[in-house]
Amino acid sequence: SIPQIRPGENRPHQVYSTFTDITGRKHAEEEQRILSRAVEASSSAVIIAGSDGKIQYVNPKFNEITGYSREDVIGCTPRLLQSGETPNNAYQDMWKTVVSGEEWKGEFHNCKKDGSLYWARNSISGVKDSTGRLTHVISIQDDVTHEYEMTEQLSYQATHDNLTGLINRREFERRTERILLGATGDGEEHALCFMDLDQFKVINDTCGHMAGDELLRQLGRVFRETVRKRDTLARLGGDEFGVLMEHCTLEQAQRVANLLLNSVQDYQFSWQGQSVRVGVSIGLVPVGESSQNLTELLKQADAACYMAKDQGRNRIHVYNPEDIELAQRQGEMQWFPRIQQALELDRFCLYAQPIVPLACKQDTHYELLLRMVDEAGNTIPPGAFLTAAERYNFIERLDAWVIEQAFSLLAAYPDFVDKTRFVTINLSAASLTNARFLDIITSQFETCGIEPEKICFEVTETAAISNLSKAVTFIYTLRGMGCRFALDEFGSGLSSFGYLKNLPVEFLKIDGMFVKDVVDDPIDHAMVRSINDIGHVMGMKTIAEFVENDVVMDMLREIGVDYGQGYGIGKPEAFDRLLQNTVLEPARKCL
Repeated sequence: SIPQIRPGENRPHQVYSTFTDITGRKHAEEEQRILSRAVEASSSAVIIAGSDGKIQYVNPKFNEITGYSREDVIGCTPRLLQSGETPNNAYQDMWKTVVSGEEWKGEFHNCKKDGSLYWARNSISGVKDSTGRLTHVISIQDDVTHEYEMTEQLSYQATHDNLTGLINRREFERRTERILLGATGDGEEHALCFMDLDQFKVINDTCGHMAGDELLRQLGRVFRETVRKRDTLARLGGDEFGVLMEHCTLEQAQRVANLLLNSVQDYQFSWQGQSVRVGVSIGLVPVGESSQNLTELLKQADAACYMAKDQGRNRIHVYNPEDIELAQRQGEMQWFPRIQQALELDRFCLYAQPIVPLACKQDTHYELLLRMVDEAGNTIPPGAFLTAAERYNFIERLDAWVIEQAFSLLAAYPDFVDKTRFVTINLSAASLTNARFLDIITSQFETCGIEPEKICFEVTETAAISNLSKAVTFIYTLRGMGCRFALDEFGSGLSSFGYLKNLPVEFLKIDGMFVKDVVDDPIDHAMVRSINDIGHVMGMKTIAEFVENDVVMDMLREIGVDYGQGYGIGKPEAFDRLLQNTVLEPARKCL
């Protein structure tokens, strides 16, 4: 302030005043307040520590994630979050990076105040003064536990059998191939055990499929308790199980096989007042330097198992080279040459089964189904040979045959194509993840002139999740051309909802295991309803398989399912006969 000067006073008549511009300081203080509020409200945990590593500040999100209050951690080091699950070299690498002046990014498996663990994704950097001395360390941290859990769940579903919880065929074969690659001169011995239940079909026929499923679940637990902890126990499909015994001599493997045989002989299965005993035939194959490849090894295991059955069942047979010729007489081994010959002689055909809307009779489309024609002219359903086709690497050739035959027939009957919304073609996991197979499909579109929107490709839930990134790329490529996609057997894996949003499919096929008993079983009814609801929320149309009668159809209509497929709606018929009955005159076939 400036003092007032009155006339006559003996005071100086000049006054000097000094002003200081504090605008910059006010702006800086305001920016600091905004920054402070932003850090306090951040959705990420923020930790600021001094150069000595002691925590000087944490924001509220840190308290929320870890359970530690500010009072708990101020003056402590971030070591209080260590769980022992993260390797020490990760911390050493982090500190070395920060001290060098660079930002470190990575993930730690941390421990909360209550002792529970969480995954933290960190971005950590250092703050230096004008002399280059490190003064503070700032860590931005996000809780990504849910991401890890989803990844683990997806990985589990991709490698385990949904019914028994055991390792599935794909993972079993992957581990076996790893052993074969390592069995080149190391002198290590391993063994593979192949088990096929005796008279399992009798239980399915007399007690029903639910009883058969329960038997497989219970035997899976029995086998798990019998094998060694380091052995890989898997359900290979149907009533077949496998055990990969690493670092195991043939003598030791025979002891384990005997324990497995005895465990089944001692086991008694009870179902609705009935008690049933089952047996098992076991084929045992040594794995070592002389083993050739996975396909040959599985052939040997099949042959040994067949010999155990041929010698009276419920016993163990150790493979010897003469078994292959003997096993050709019967069992799955016979499909190897039969599929090969059928491909060479073009002895396959297509059947078509209608898929109809449940609300009205318009908008019907068809699923194309593969059949084999044997030497006598009999039609063989795919369930008899597809497993062997997958095992012996014929499946992609079969898929290619279906694509070429379907496109050729559709090009020959354009009237049918005009009258039908689209047809659905099944693809295997091998084809779905093969870029070369994508070229086969696009080439057929160009050659035959079929409009892509007239084709819907159907893939199974298991096939899609087995290699999710490749499957998504494959689907997006064909959808970009106008093709449609349907996801088959949905619901057999309980992690389905977790990854479904990543799969760009238009149709969701509800697994028939839930549909067939939807009227009488409240759990199946709830499953069908929940799958239908989630499909609709995601903008997909739903299709129920195994619709066997009008009662099931009425229930599905009540639930709101869009389409139905099954013998109660229409049985599969030869596709060429359907085409001929639908239109009057065929057009020129594509070359």
